[in-house]
Order: sequence, then structure tokens, then C-alpha cells
Amino acid sequence: MSSFFRTFCIATFLMFAVMPAYPEKPAEIRAIPGRIEWVLSGGNMSYVVGINDEKMPQSVYFGRRLSESAVPPVAGMRPGWASFETPMTTTPLEYAAWGAGLALEPALKVDSANGDRTLILKYMSSQIEANRLEIVLKDTTQPLKVHLFYEMFPEGVLARWSRIENVGRQTFKIDQAASATWNLPRASNYEWSWLAGRWAAEWQLHTAVLQPGTQVLESRVGTTSHTTNPWFEVHQAGLTTEQSGPVWFGELGWSGNWKIAVEVSSTYNVRITGGYNPFDFGFRLPPGQALETPKFYAGFTEGGMGEASRVLHRFQLAELLPSHPRPKLRPVLFDSWESTRFNVAEQNQMALVDLAAKLGVERFVIDDGWFGSRNSDHSGLGDWFVNSEKFPHGLKPLIERVHASGMDFGIWVEPEMVNPDSDLYRRHPDWVLAFPDRQRTEERHQLVLNLAKPEVKEYVFSVIDRLVTENSIAFLKWDYNRTWSEPGWLAGGNETDQINGTEGREVYVDYVRNLYDILARLRKKHPNLDIESCAGGGGRVDLGILRFTDETWPSDNTDALDRLNIQYGYLHAYAPQTMMSWVTDSPNGFDHRFIPLKFRFLAAMQGGLGIGGALDHWSADDLALGETMVRFYKSVQGTIQQGSLYRLSPPSTGAEQVEYVSQDSSQAVVFAYLQAQHNALTYPRVVLQGLAPDSMYRLYPLDPEKYKGPDTVAGSLLMGEGLELNLEGDYAATVVRLERLHEERRP
Repeated sequence: MSSFFRTFCIATFLMFAVMPAYPEKPAEIRAIPGRIEWVLSGGNMSYVVGINDEKMPQSVYFGRRLSESAVPPVAGMRPGWASFETPMTTTPLEYAAWGAGLALEPALKVDSANGDRTLILKYMSSQIEANRLEIVLKDTTQPLKVHLFYEMFPEGVLARWSRIENVGRQTFKIDQAASATWNLPRASNYEWSWLAGRWAAEWQLHTAVLQPGTQVLESRVGTTSHTTNPWFEVHQAGLTTEQSGPVWFGELGWSGNWKIAVEVSSTYNVRITGGYNPFDFGFRLPPGQALETPKFYAGFTEGGMGEASRVLHRFQLAELLPSHPRPKLRPVLFDSWESTRFNVAEQNQMALVDLAAKLGVERFVIDDGWFGSRNSDHSGLGDWFVNSEKFPHGLKPLIERVHASGMDFGIWVEPEMVNPDSDLYRRHPDWVLAFPDRQRTEERHQLVLNLAKPEVKEYVFSVIDRLVTENSIAFLKWDYNRTWSEPGWLAGGNETDQINGTEGREVYVDYVRNLYDILARLRKKHPNLDIESCAGGGGRVDLGILRFTDETWPSDNTDALDRLNIQYGYLHAYAPQTMMSWVTDSPNGFDHRFIPLKFRFLAAMQGGLGIGGALDHWSADDLALGETMVRFYKSVQGTIQQGSLYRLSPPSTGAEQVEYVSQDSSQAVVFAYLQAQHNALTYPRVVLQGLAPDSMYRLYPLDPEKYKGPDTVAGSLLMGEGLELNLEGDYAATVVRLERLHEERRP
């Protein structure tokens, strides 16, 4: 058995939930005596970077954790394969600027005032502070410095990013700026996986052989995008499975335009470069200024693709989410959208409050339609004041009713957008992204506010701050329902003004920075406020936005069968804690098929549970079932959201099986789904993982008739023989809760 499966430290019980356990080996950075070389270790991985004989930082090692006595190879430039290749191309450099014959994807490309478009970055200095290493480089000719940062985390994740600094007297123009390049050990049997799709079909997992050439993942739409997510895995065919084998994985933390280039040489050297997307990019860097790139996170495991996901999940919970290292559990949520659409009003919301409370809901959210002249998606965006016709007494009476019913209150907003039919747009038509003398393309009858402008940023912060301050709001569903089209920066008060002297291309960076700043200021001023990142579904999910938001909305498609596949892909990259799923009505508007309510509930329990159905149209039996399902979910809420996820069988088999195990192995929960039975075949046996093998577990099936085995079973037997569940027909599903004896936790 590989070293990755050594026992993890038992987590302590914290205020809201059982926290993830930290690996038994902490993060550390050690310098190698006699060299300019460092070993960065965390969890069960090590990364070695050194300065070679040409004074350039070079990747030396990326793999399983090295022992303290291990001495890695010495960094050194590698000769070209032929006279047509320079050592710049064949050496696994950490951060190669375009120059000296580099023929690969550059990490940095800069235009200088004298027309020079090349750089040669050489080592100047370095320093270590706690678990962070900084390496300073300087160009051999131009007054430009580059700071490379490395931060090692105990979960086995390394963050890398750069800061480009102008130390001269003239302005530089940055054409391309990456965060880092990851060099993998040379091998010819690599496969890689990535997540791609479209609106309502996000998070589709794709896997292919890595062939010589360049594969590109990117977004050019202003946000992370529905079509591709900045996550990747690289594994080795014939060696790597879900349960074991080497996996290199990474995620870029940026919520705007991004690019990840995966290059494979003819000799099977693999390098992965990611950062700002150079498309239409141009960042002016005046004297004394600096540009910092997004963090690019990566790691390694020998525990297969399943363990790669669990490492990322533990890292996100312990190090990244806003309330880390003690993230609050996501409460059971009800959202009013499907019940009332734009016809939201005080009276119908009051009725829904009573129904939601009866189900055991913990958070009540009113969706679109509560503000301005908002009776459809044609008008009102930008006017964030309560509609006095719909709520003649403001929101206070509704909020008091919500609180009296034992729930907290949330509300839908879309602050980055504006309808042309709004008071805000009529006052400030120059506040949107647009080019002079060019049409303004509307999507969903709305335009994008230029959040990069200081006055727009302050307006958005002030109106949302006032909304939260004047009302007892615990949650913002922060939506974003279109992509960029004309990313221009108007300088003045009307649409014929010229673009400012910077050509406006800083908008790609400044917009996202200002969004992050708004969210950070709101969280600081309202420390109990939760925020969801929603962008017409999964259009803005990444490790950048998750530093400021507690959860995401993976897709607008809430069809339970589609959701199983969407969630399967999502959970490869992001923790269950961050994933909200709703139980909505059937037949669903996307696929128009009827799926039983129990199946819909069980599909929505794989992360944070939400209810979005029209409760006022549910039958008494539906409401009774909903109450039972919510009660069951609460008994395993902490284990699902903050435990270890095991993908036992994918949805592509038609018989998906998903298991969650608490970090101390005292509780587990197993979900089983059967899409359709064929040829009278029995449901596949469920073989569990992650339990304490020497302990006994008591089983509590939600549907006793679907499980005929013993009530108490040894962990080793559950992980060997497994358990049999009787699922038949179409859209059948069930769940079993397991409690380790002597540590039972009753619902």
C-alpha cells in the first residue's frame, strides 16, 4: 500500500461541524546546503525549485514527499535537441519570459519603451518566511523585477503567483502575464482530464491522451465561464485509477479571463502554464507600479483521482473559504423563484414562509423581482430599492415572519448589471462596458457595469451595503447573468467620449480586483453575511471567487438526472460544502421528464441542500416526504459537506454510488441511484471505502425494505464485501446512514 494511505490525524470537533483532518506531515520549506535550491513539502507531496548555472529558476522535482535526508538533483540548463532549439526551450524553467530563443508559451511578455519586446530574467535574491518562499528575478537589461511566490499548505497543495514590478522611469506594457509554469516528470503515458460544457450542461468531465502539441483551456467572456473551468488533472494510463496511482492536479484562482496551456514536447516533456488570458490583454505598468498575477494552485498524490479531489476539498475548507478554518455548514435553503417568479410580493412570500418552516428549512430566500420596477427581466436592474407596491411596508414584516419561523433571511441581487430601462442607466449611460460609436449588445436585456471604474465600484458597494444594513439579511444570492461583449472603458459622461489613455485594457484585471474588494468589504462590515456566487449557473466558480463567497450555484439545470452528472464533474474540483443543489418540481423545464420527489431529494443532498419547488402546489404527501427528507439530511449534514467524498460508481454506469465519511470515520452516508433497470438485473453491490476497518458500524437505512442485511457490520466487511441494496425500476434511489458503535449520533 502506498504511503498516501497512512492514517490522517483525527480532527477535533469545532463550533459548527467536524473539521477536516490535517495530514500527519505539516508544510515546510528547507534550503539545500551548498546550493540555491529549496524543497517545499506539504501533506504527501514535495516540490523542488533551484537556481541553475544560468541563474534562472528551474523545476527540479514534483512528486511524492521526499524524506528529510533526500538530496534532489542539481538544477542545470539542458542542451537543445538540435541547433534549432535553445536551452530556453528544453530546460524546465519555472518562469520563462519571452526572449533568448524561447519557443514555448511564455510566462511573461513585455513591451519596453525602446521597442525591445524580450526579457531574460536572472536570479537576484530570495527569502523564506514561514511556509512562503519568495524568489526575486531581474531582467539583464530592462529595469523590471519579477517576484515569484510559493506558498506550501499542509494539505499537500502549493500556491504559486508572481508580481511584476517596474523599477525604472518609463512605462512598460505587459502583453502576457502568467502566474506559474508547472513542469511534470517526463513520461509518454500521460492522460489528462478537464471540465467543459455549456450553460445548463456545465461540469462535463473529459479525459484524453496527452499527445505532443499544445492543448488550451481558456475563457474570453469576462468571467470564469460555463464552457471551461480552470481545473486540470494529469495521470498515467495503466497506473492511475479512481483509488490509486499518481495524479498531478491544479486550479487557477481567477474569476476573469484566464488561460491554461498544456504543452507536450516531442520528447514528452510536459509543462502547464496558466494565468491571465493574453487575448486582448494589455496592462500598462507605470514607474513604481506592479502587477500581481492570480494564484495558481497545484498538488500531487499517489492515491488516485479520488484522493486528488479529497486533497482539494480539504484544502478549500481549511485554507481558502471565507470562514476557514472553521467554515459554517450550509443551511437547508428555500428559494422562492419557481413559486412566484417576478410576481414576488409580501403576501405570497408570507405564505411560503409557513410552508418552508414546516419542512424544516433553515434559510428563506426571496429571488428576483423584489426591487425597482422589476416585473420582468426587461427593467429595473441597477435600482436596488424595495418596490413599494409589492412590499408596502418594506421588507421588515417579511423578515420578522421569517425569523419568528426559525429561519434566517436571504435575498437575490445582481449588482454588476444594469437594464437600459432603469433609473441608474438613464443617469449614467457611461458606466457600462462599451466602445465609442459602437452598438451596445444586450444579453437578457441588460448591460455590464464597468466595475473597474472607481465610481461604479463605490456605487455597487454602497447600495448593497445599505440593503444589508437596513435589513436583517444573512445571505446574498449574488447573480451574474451575461458575458462581456464590448469590453471598452468610456472615460466621461456620454457614449461618444474617447476611451482613456490606457486603451481601457486594464479593465480585465481591475474589474475582477474591484469585485473581490467589494465582496471583501461587505464581509468585513457584515461578518455574519453569507454570499453565493451565481452566474446563470456555473459561470463563475473558481478558487478566486471562493475566497470571498461561501457557496456556488453549479447550474441552472435542476433536472435531477442531469444534476447527477453535473455534480459528478463539479466535485472533482470543488468541495461539497460549496455546491448548492435544489429540489425543484417535475417535469423539469429542461428535459420535461417526470422524476419522483424522493429521487430529486436524494440527488440534491450531495452538497448543500436547497428547495426551489413551488411549495404552494405540493400535495400533503409531498410536504410530508419533504419534511422526512430534510430531517434525514440534517442528521448527516456535517459529514456530507465536510467529510471525505468517495466516488464508488459514476453516473455514466446508470447506477451511481456516492459515499461520504466523516473525518474521524465515526459516521458515513451512502447514496445509491438507479436510473433505469435493464434485463431484470439486480443493483450492483456497494463496496464502501474510508471506514475504520476494525470498528463495527450500525446501519440506518432510510428505506428498510431496500436493505435486507444485518443491522451491525464490521468496517472491514463493508469495505470488502460491501452491502446489497434492492433498487428496481426507473429513477429508484435510497440512502443509508452508518454510525460507528459507541459513538452514535442520533438525528
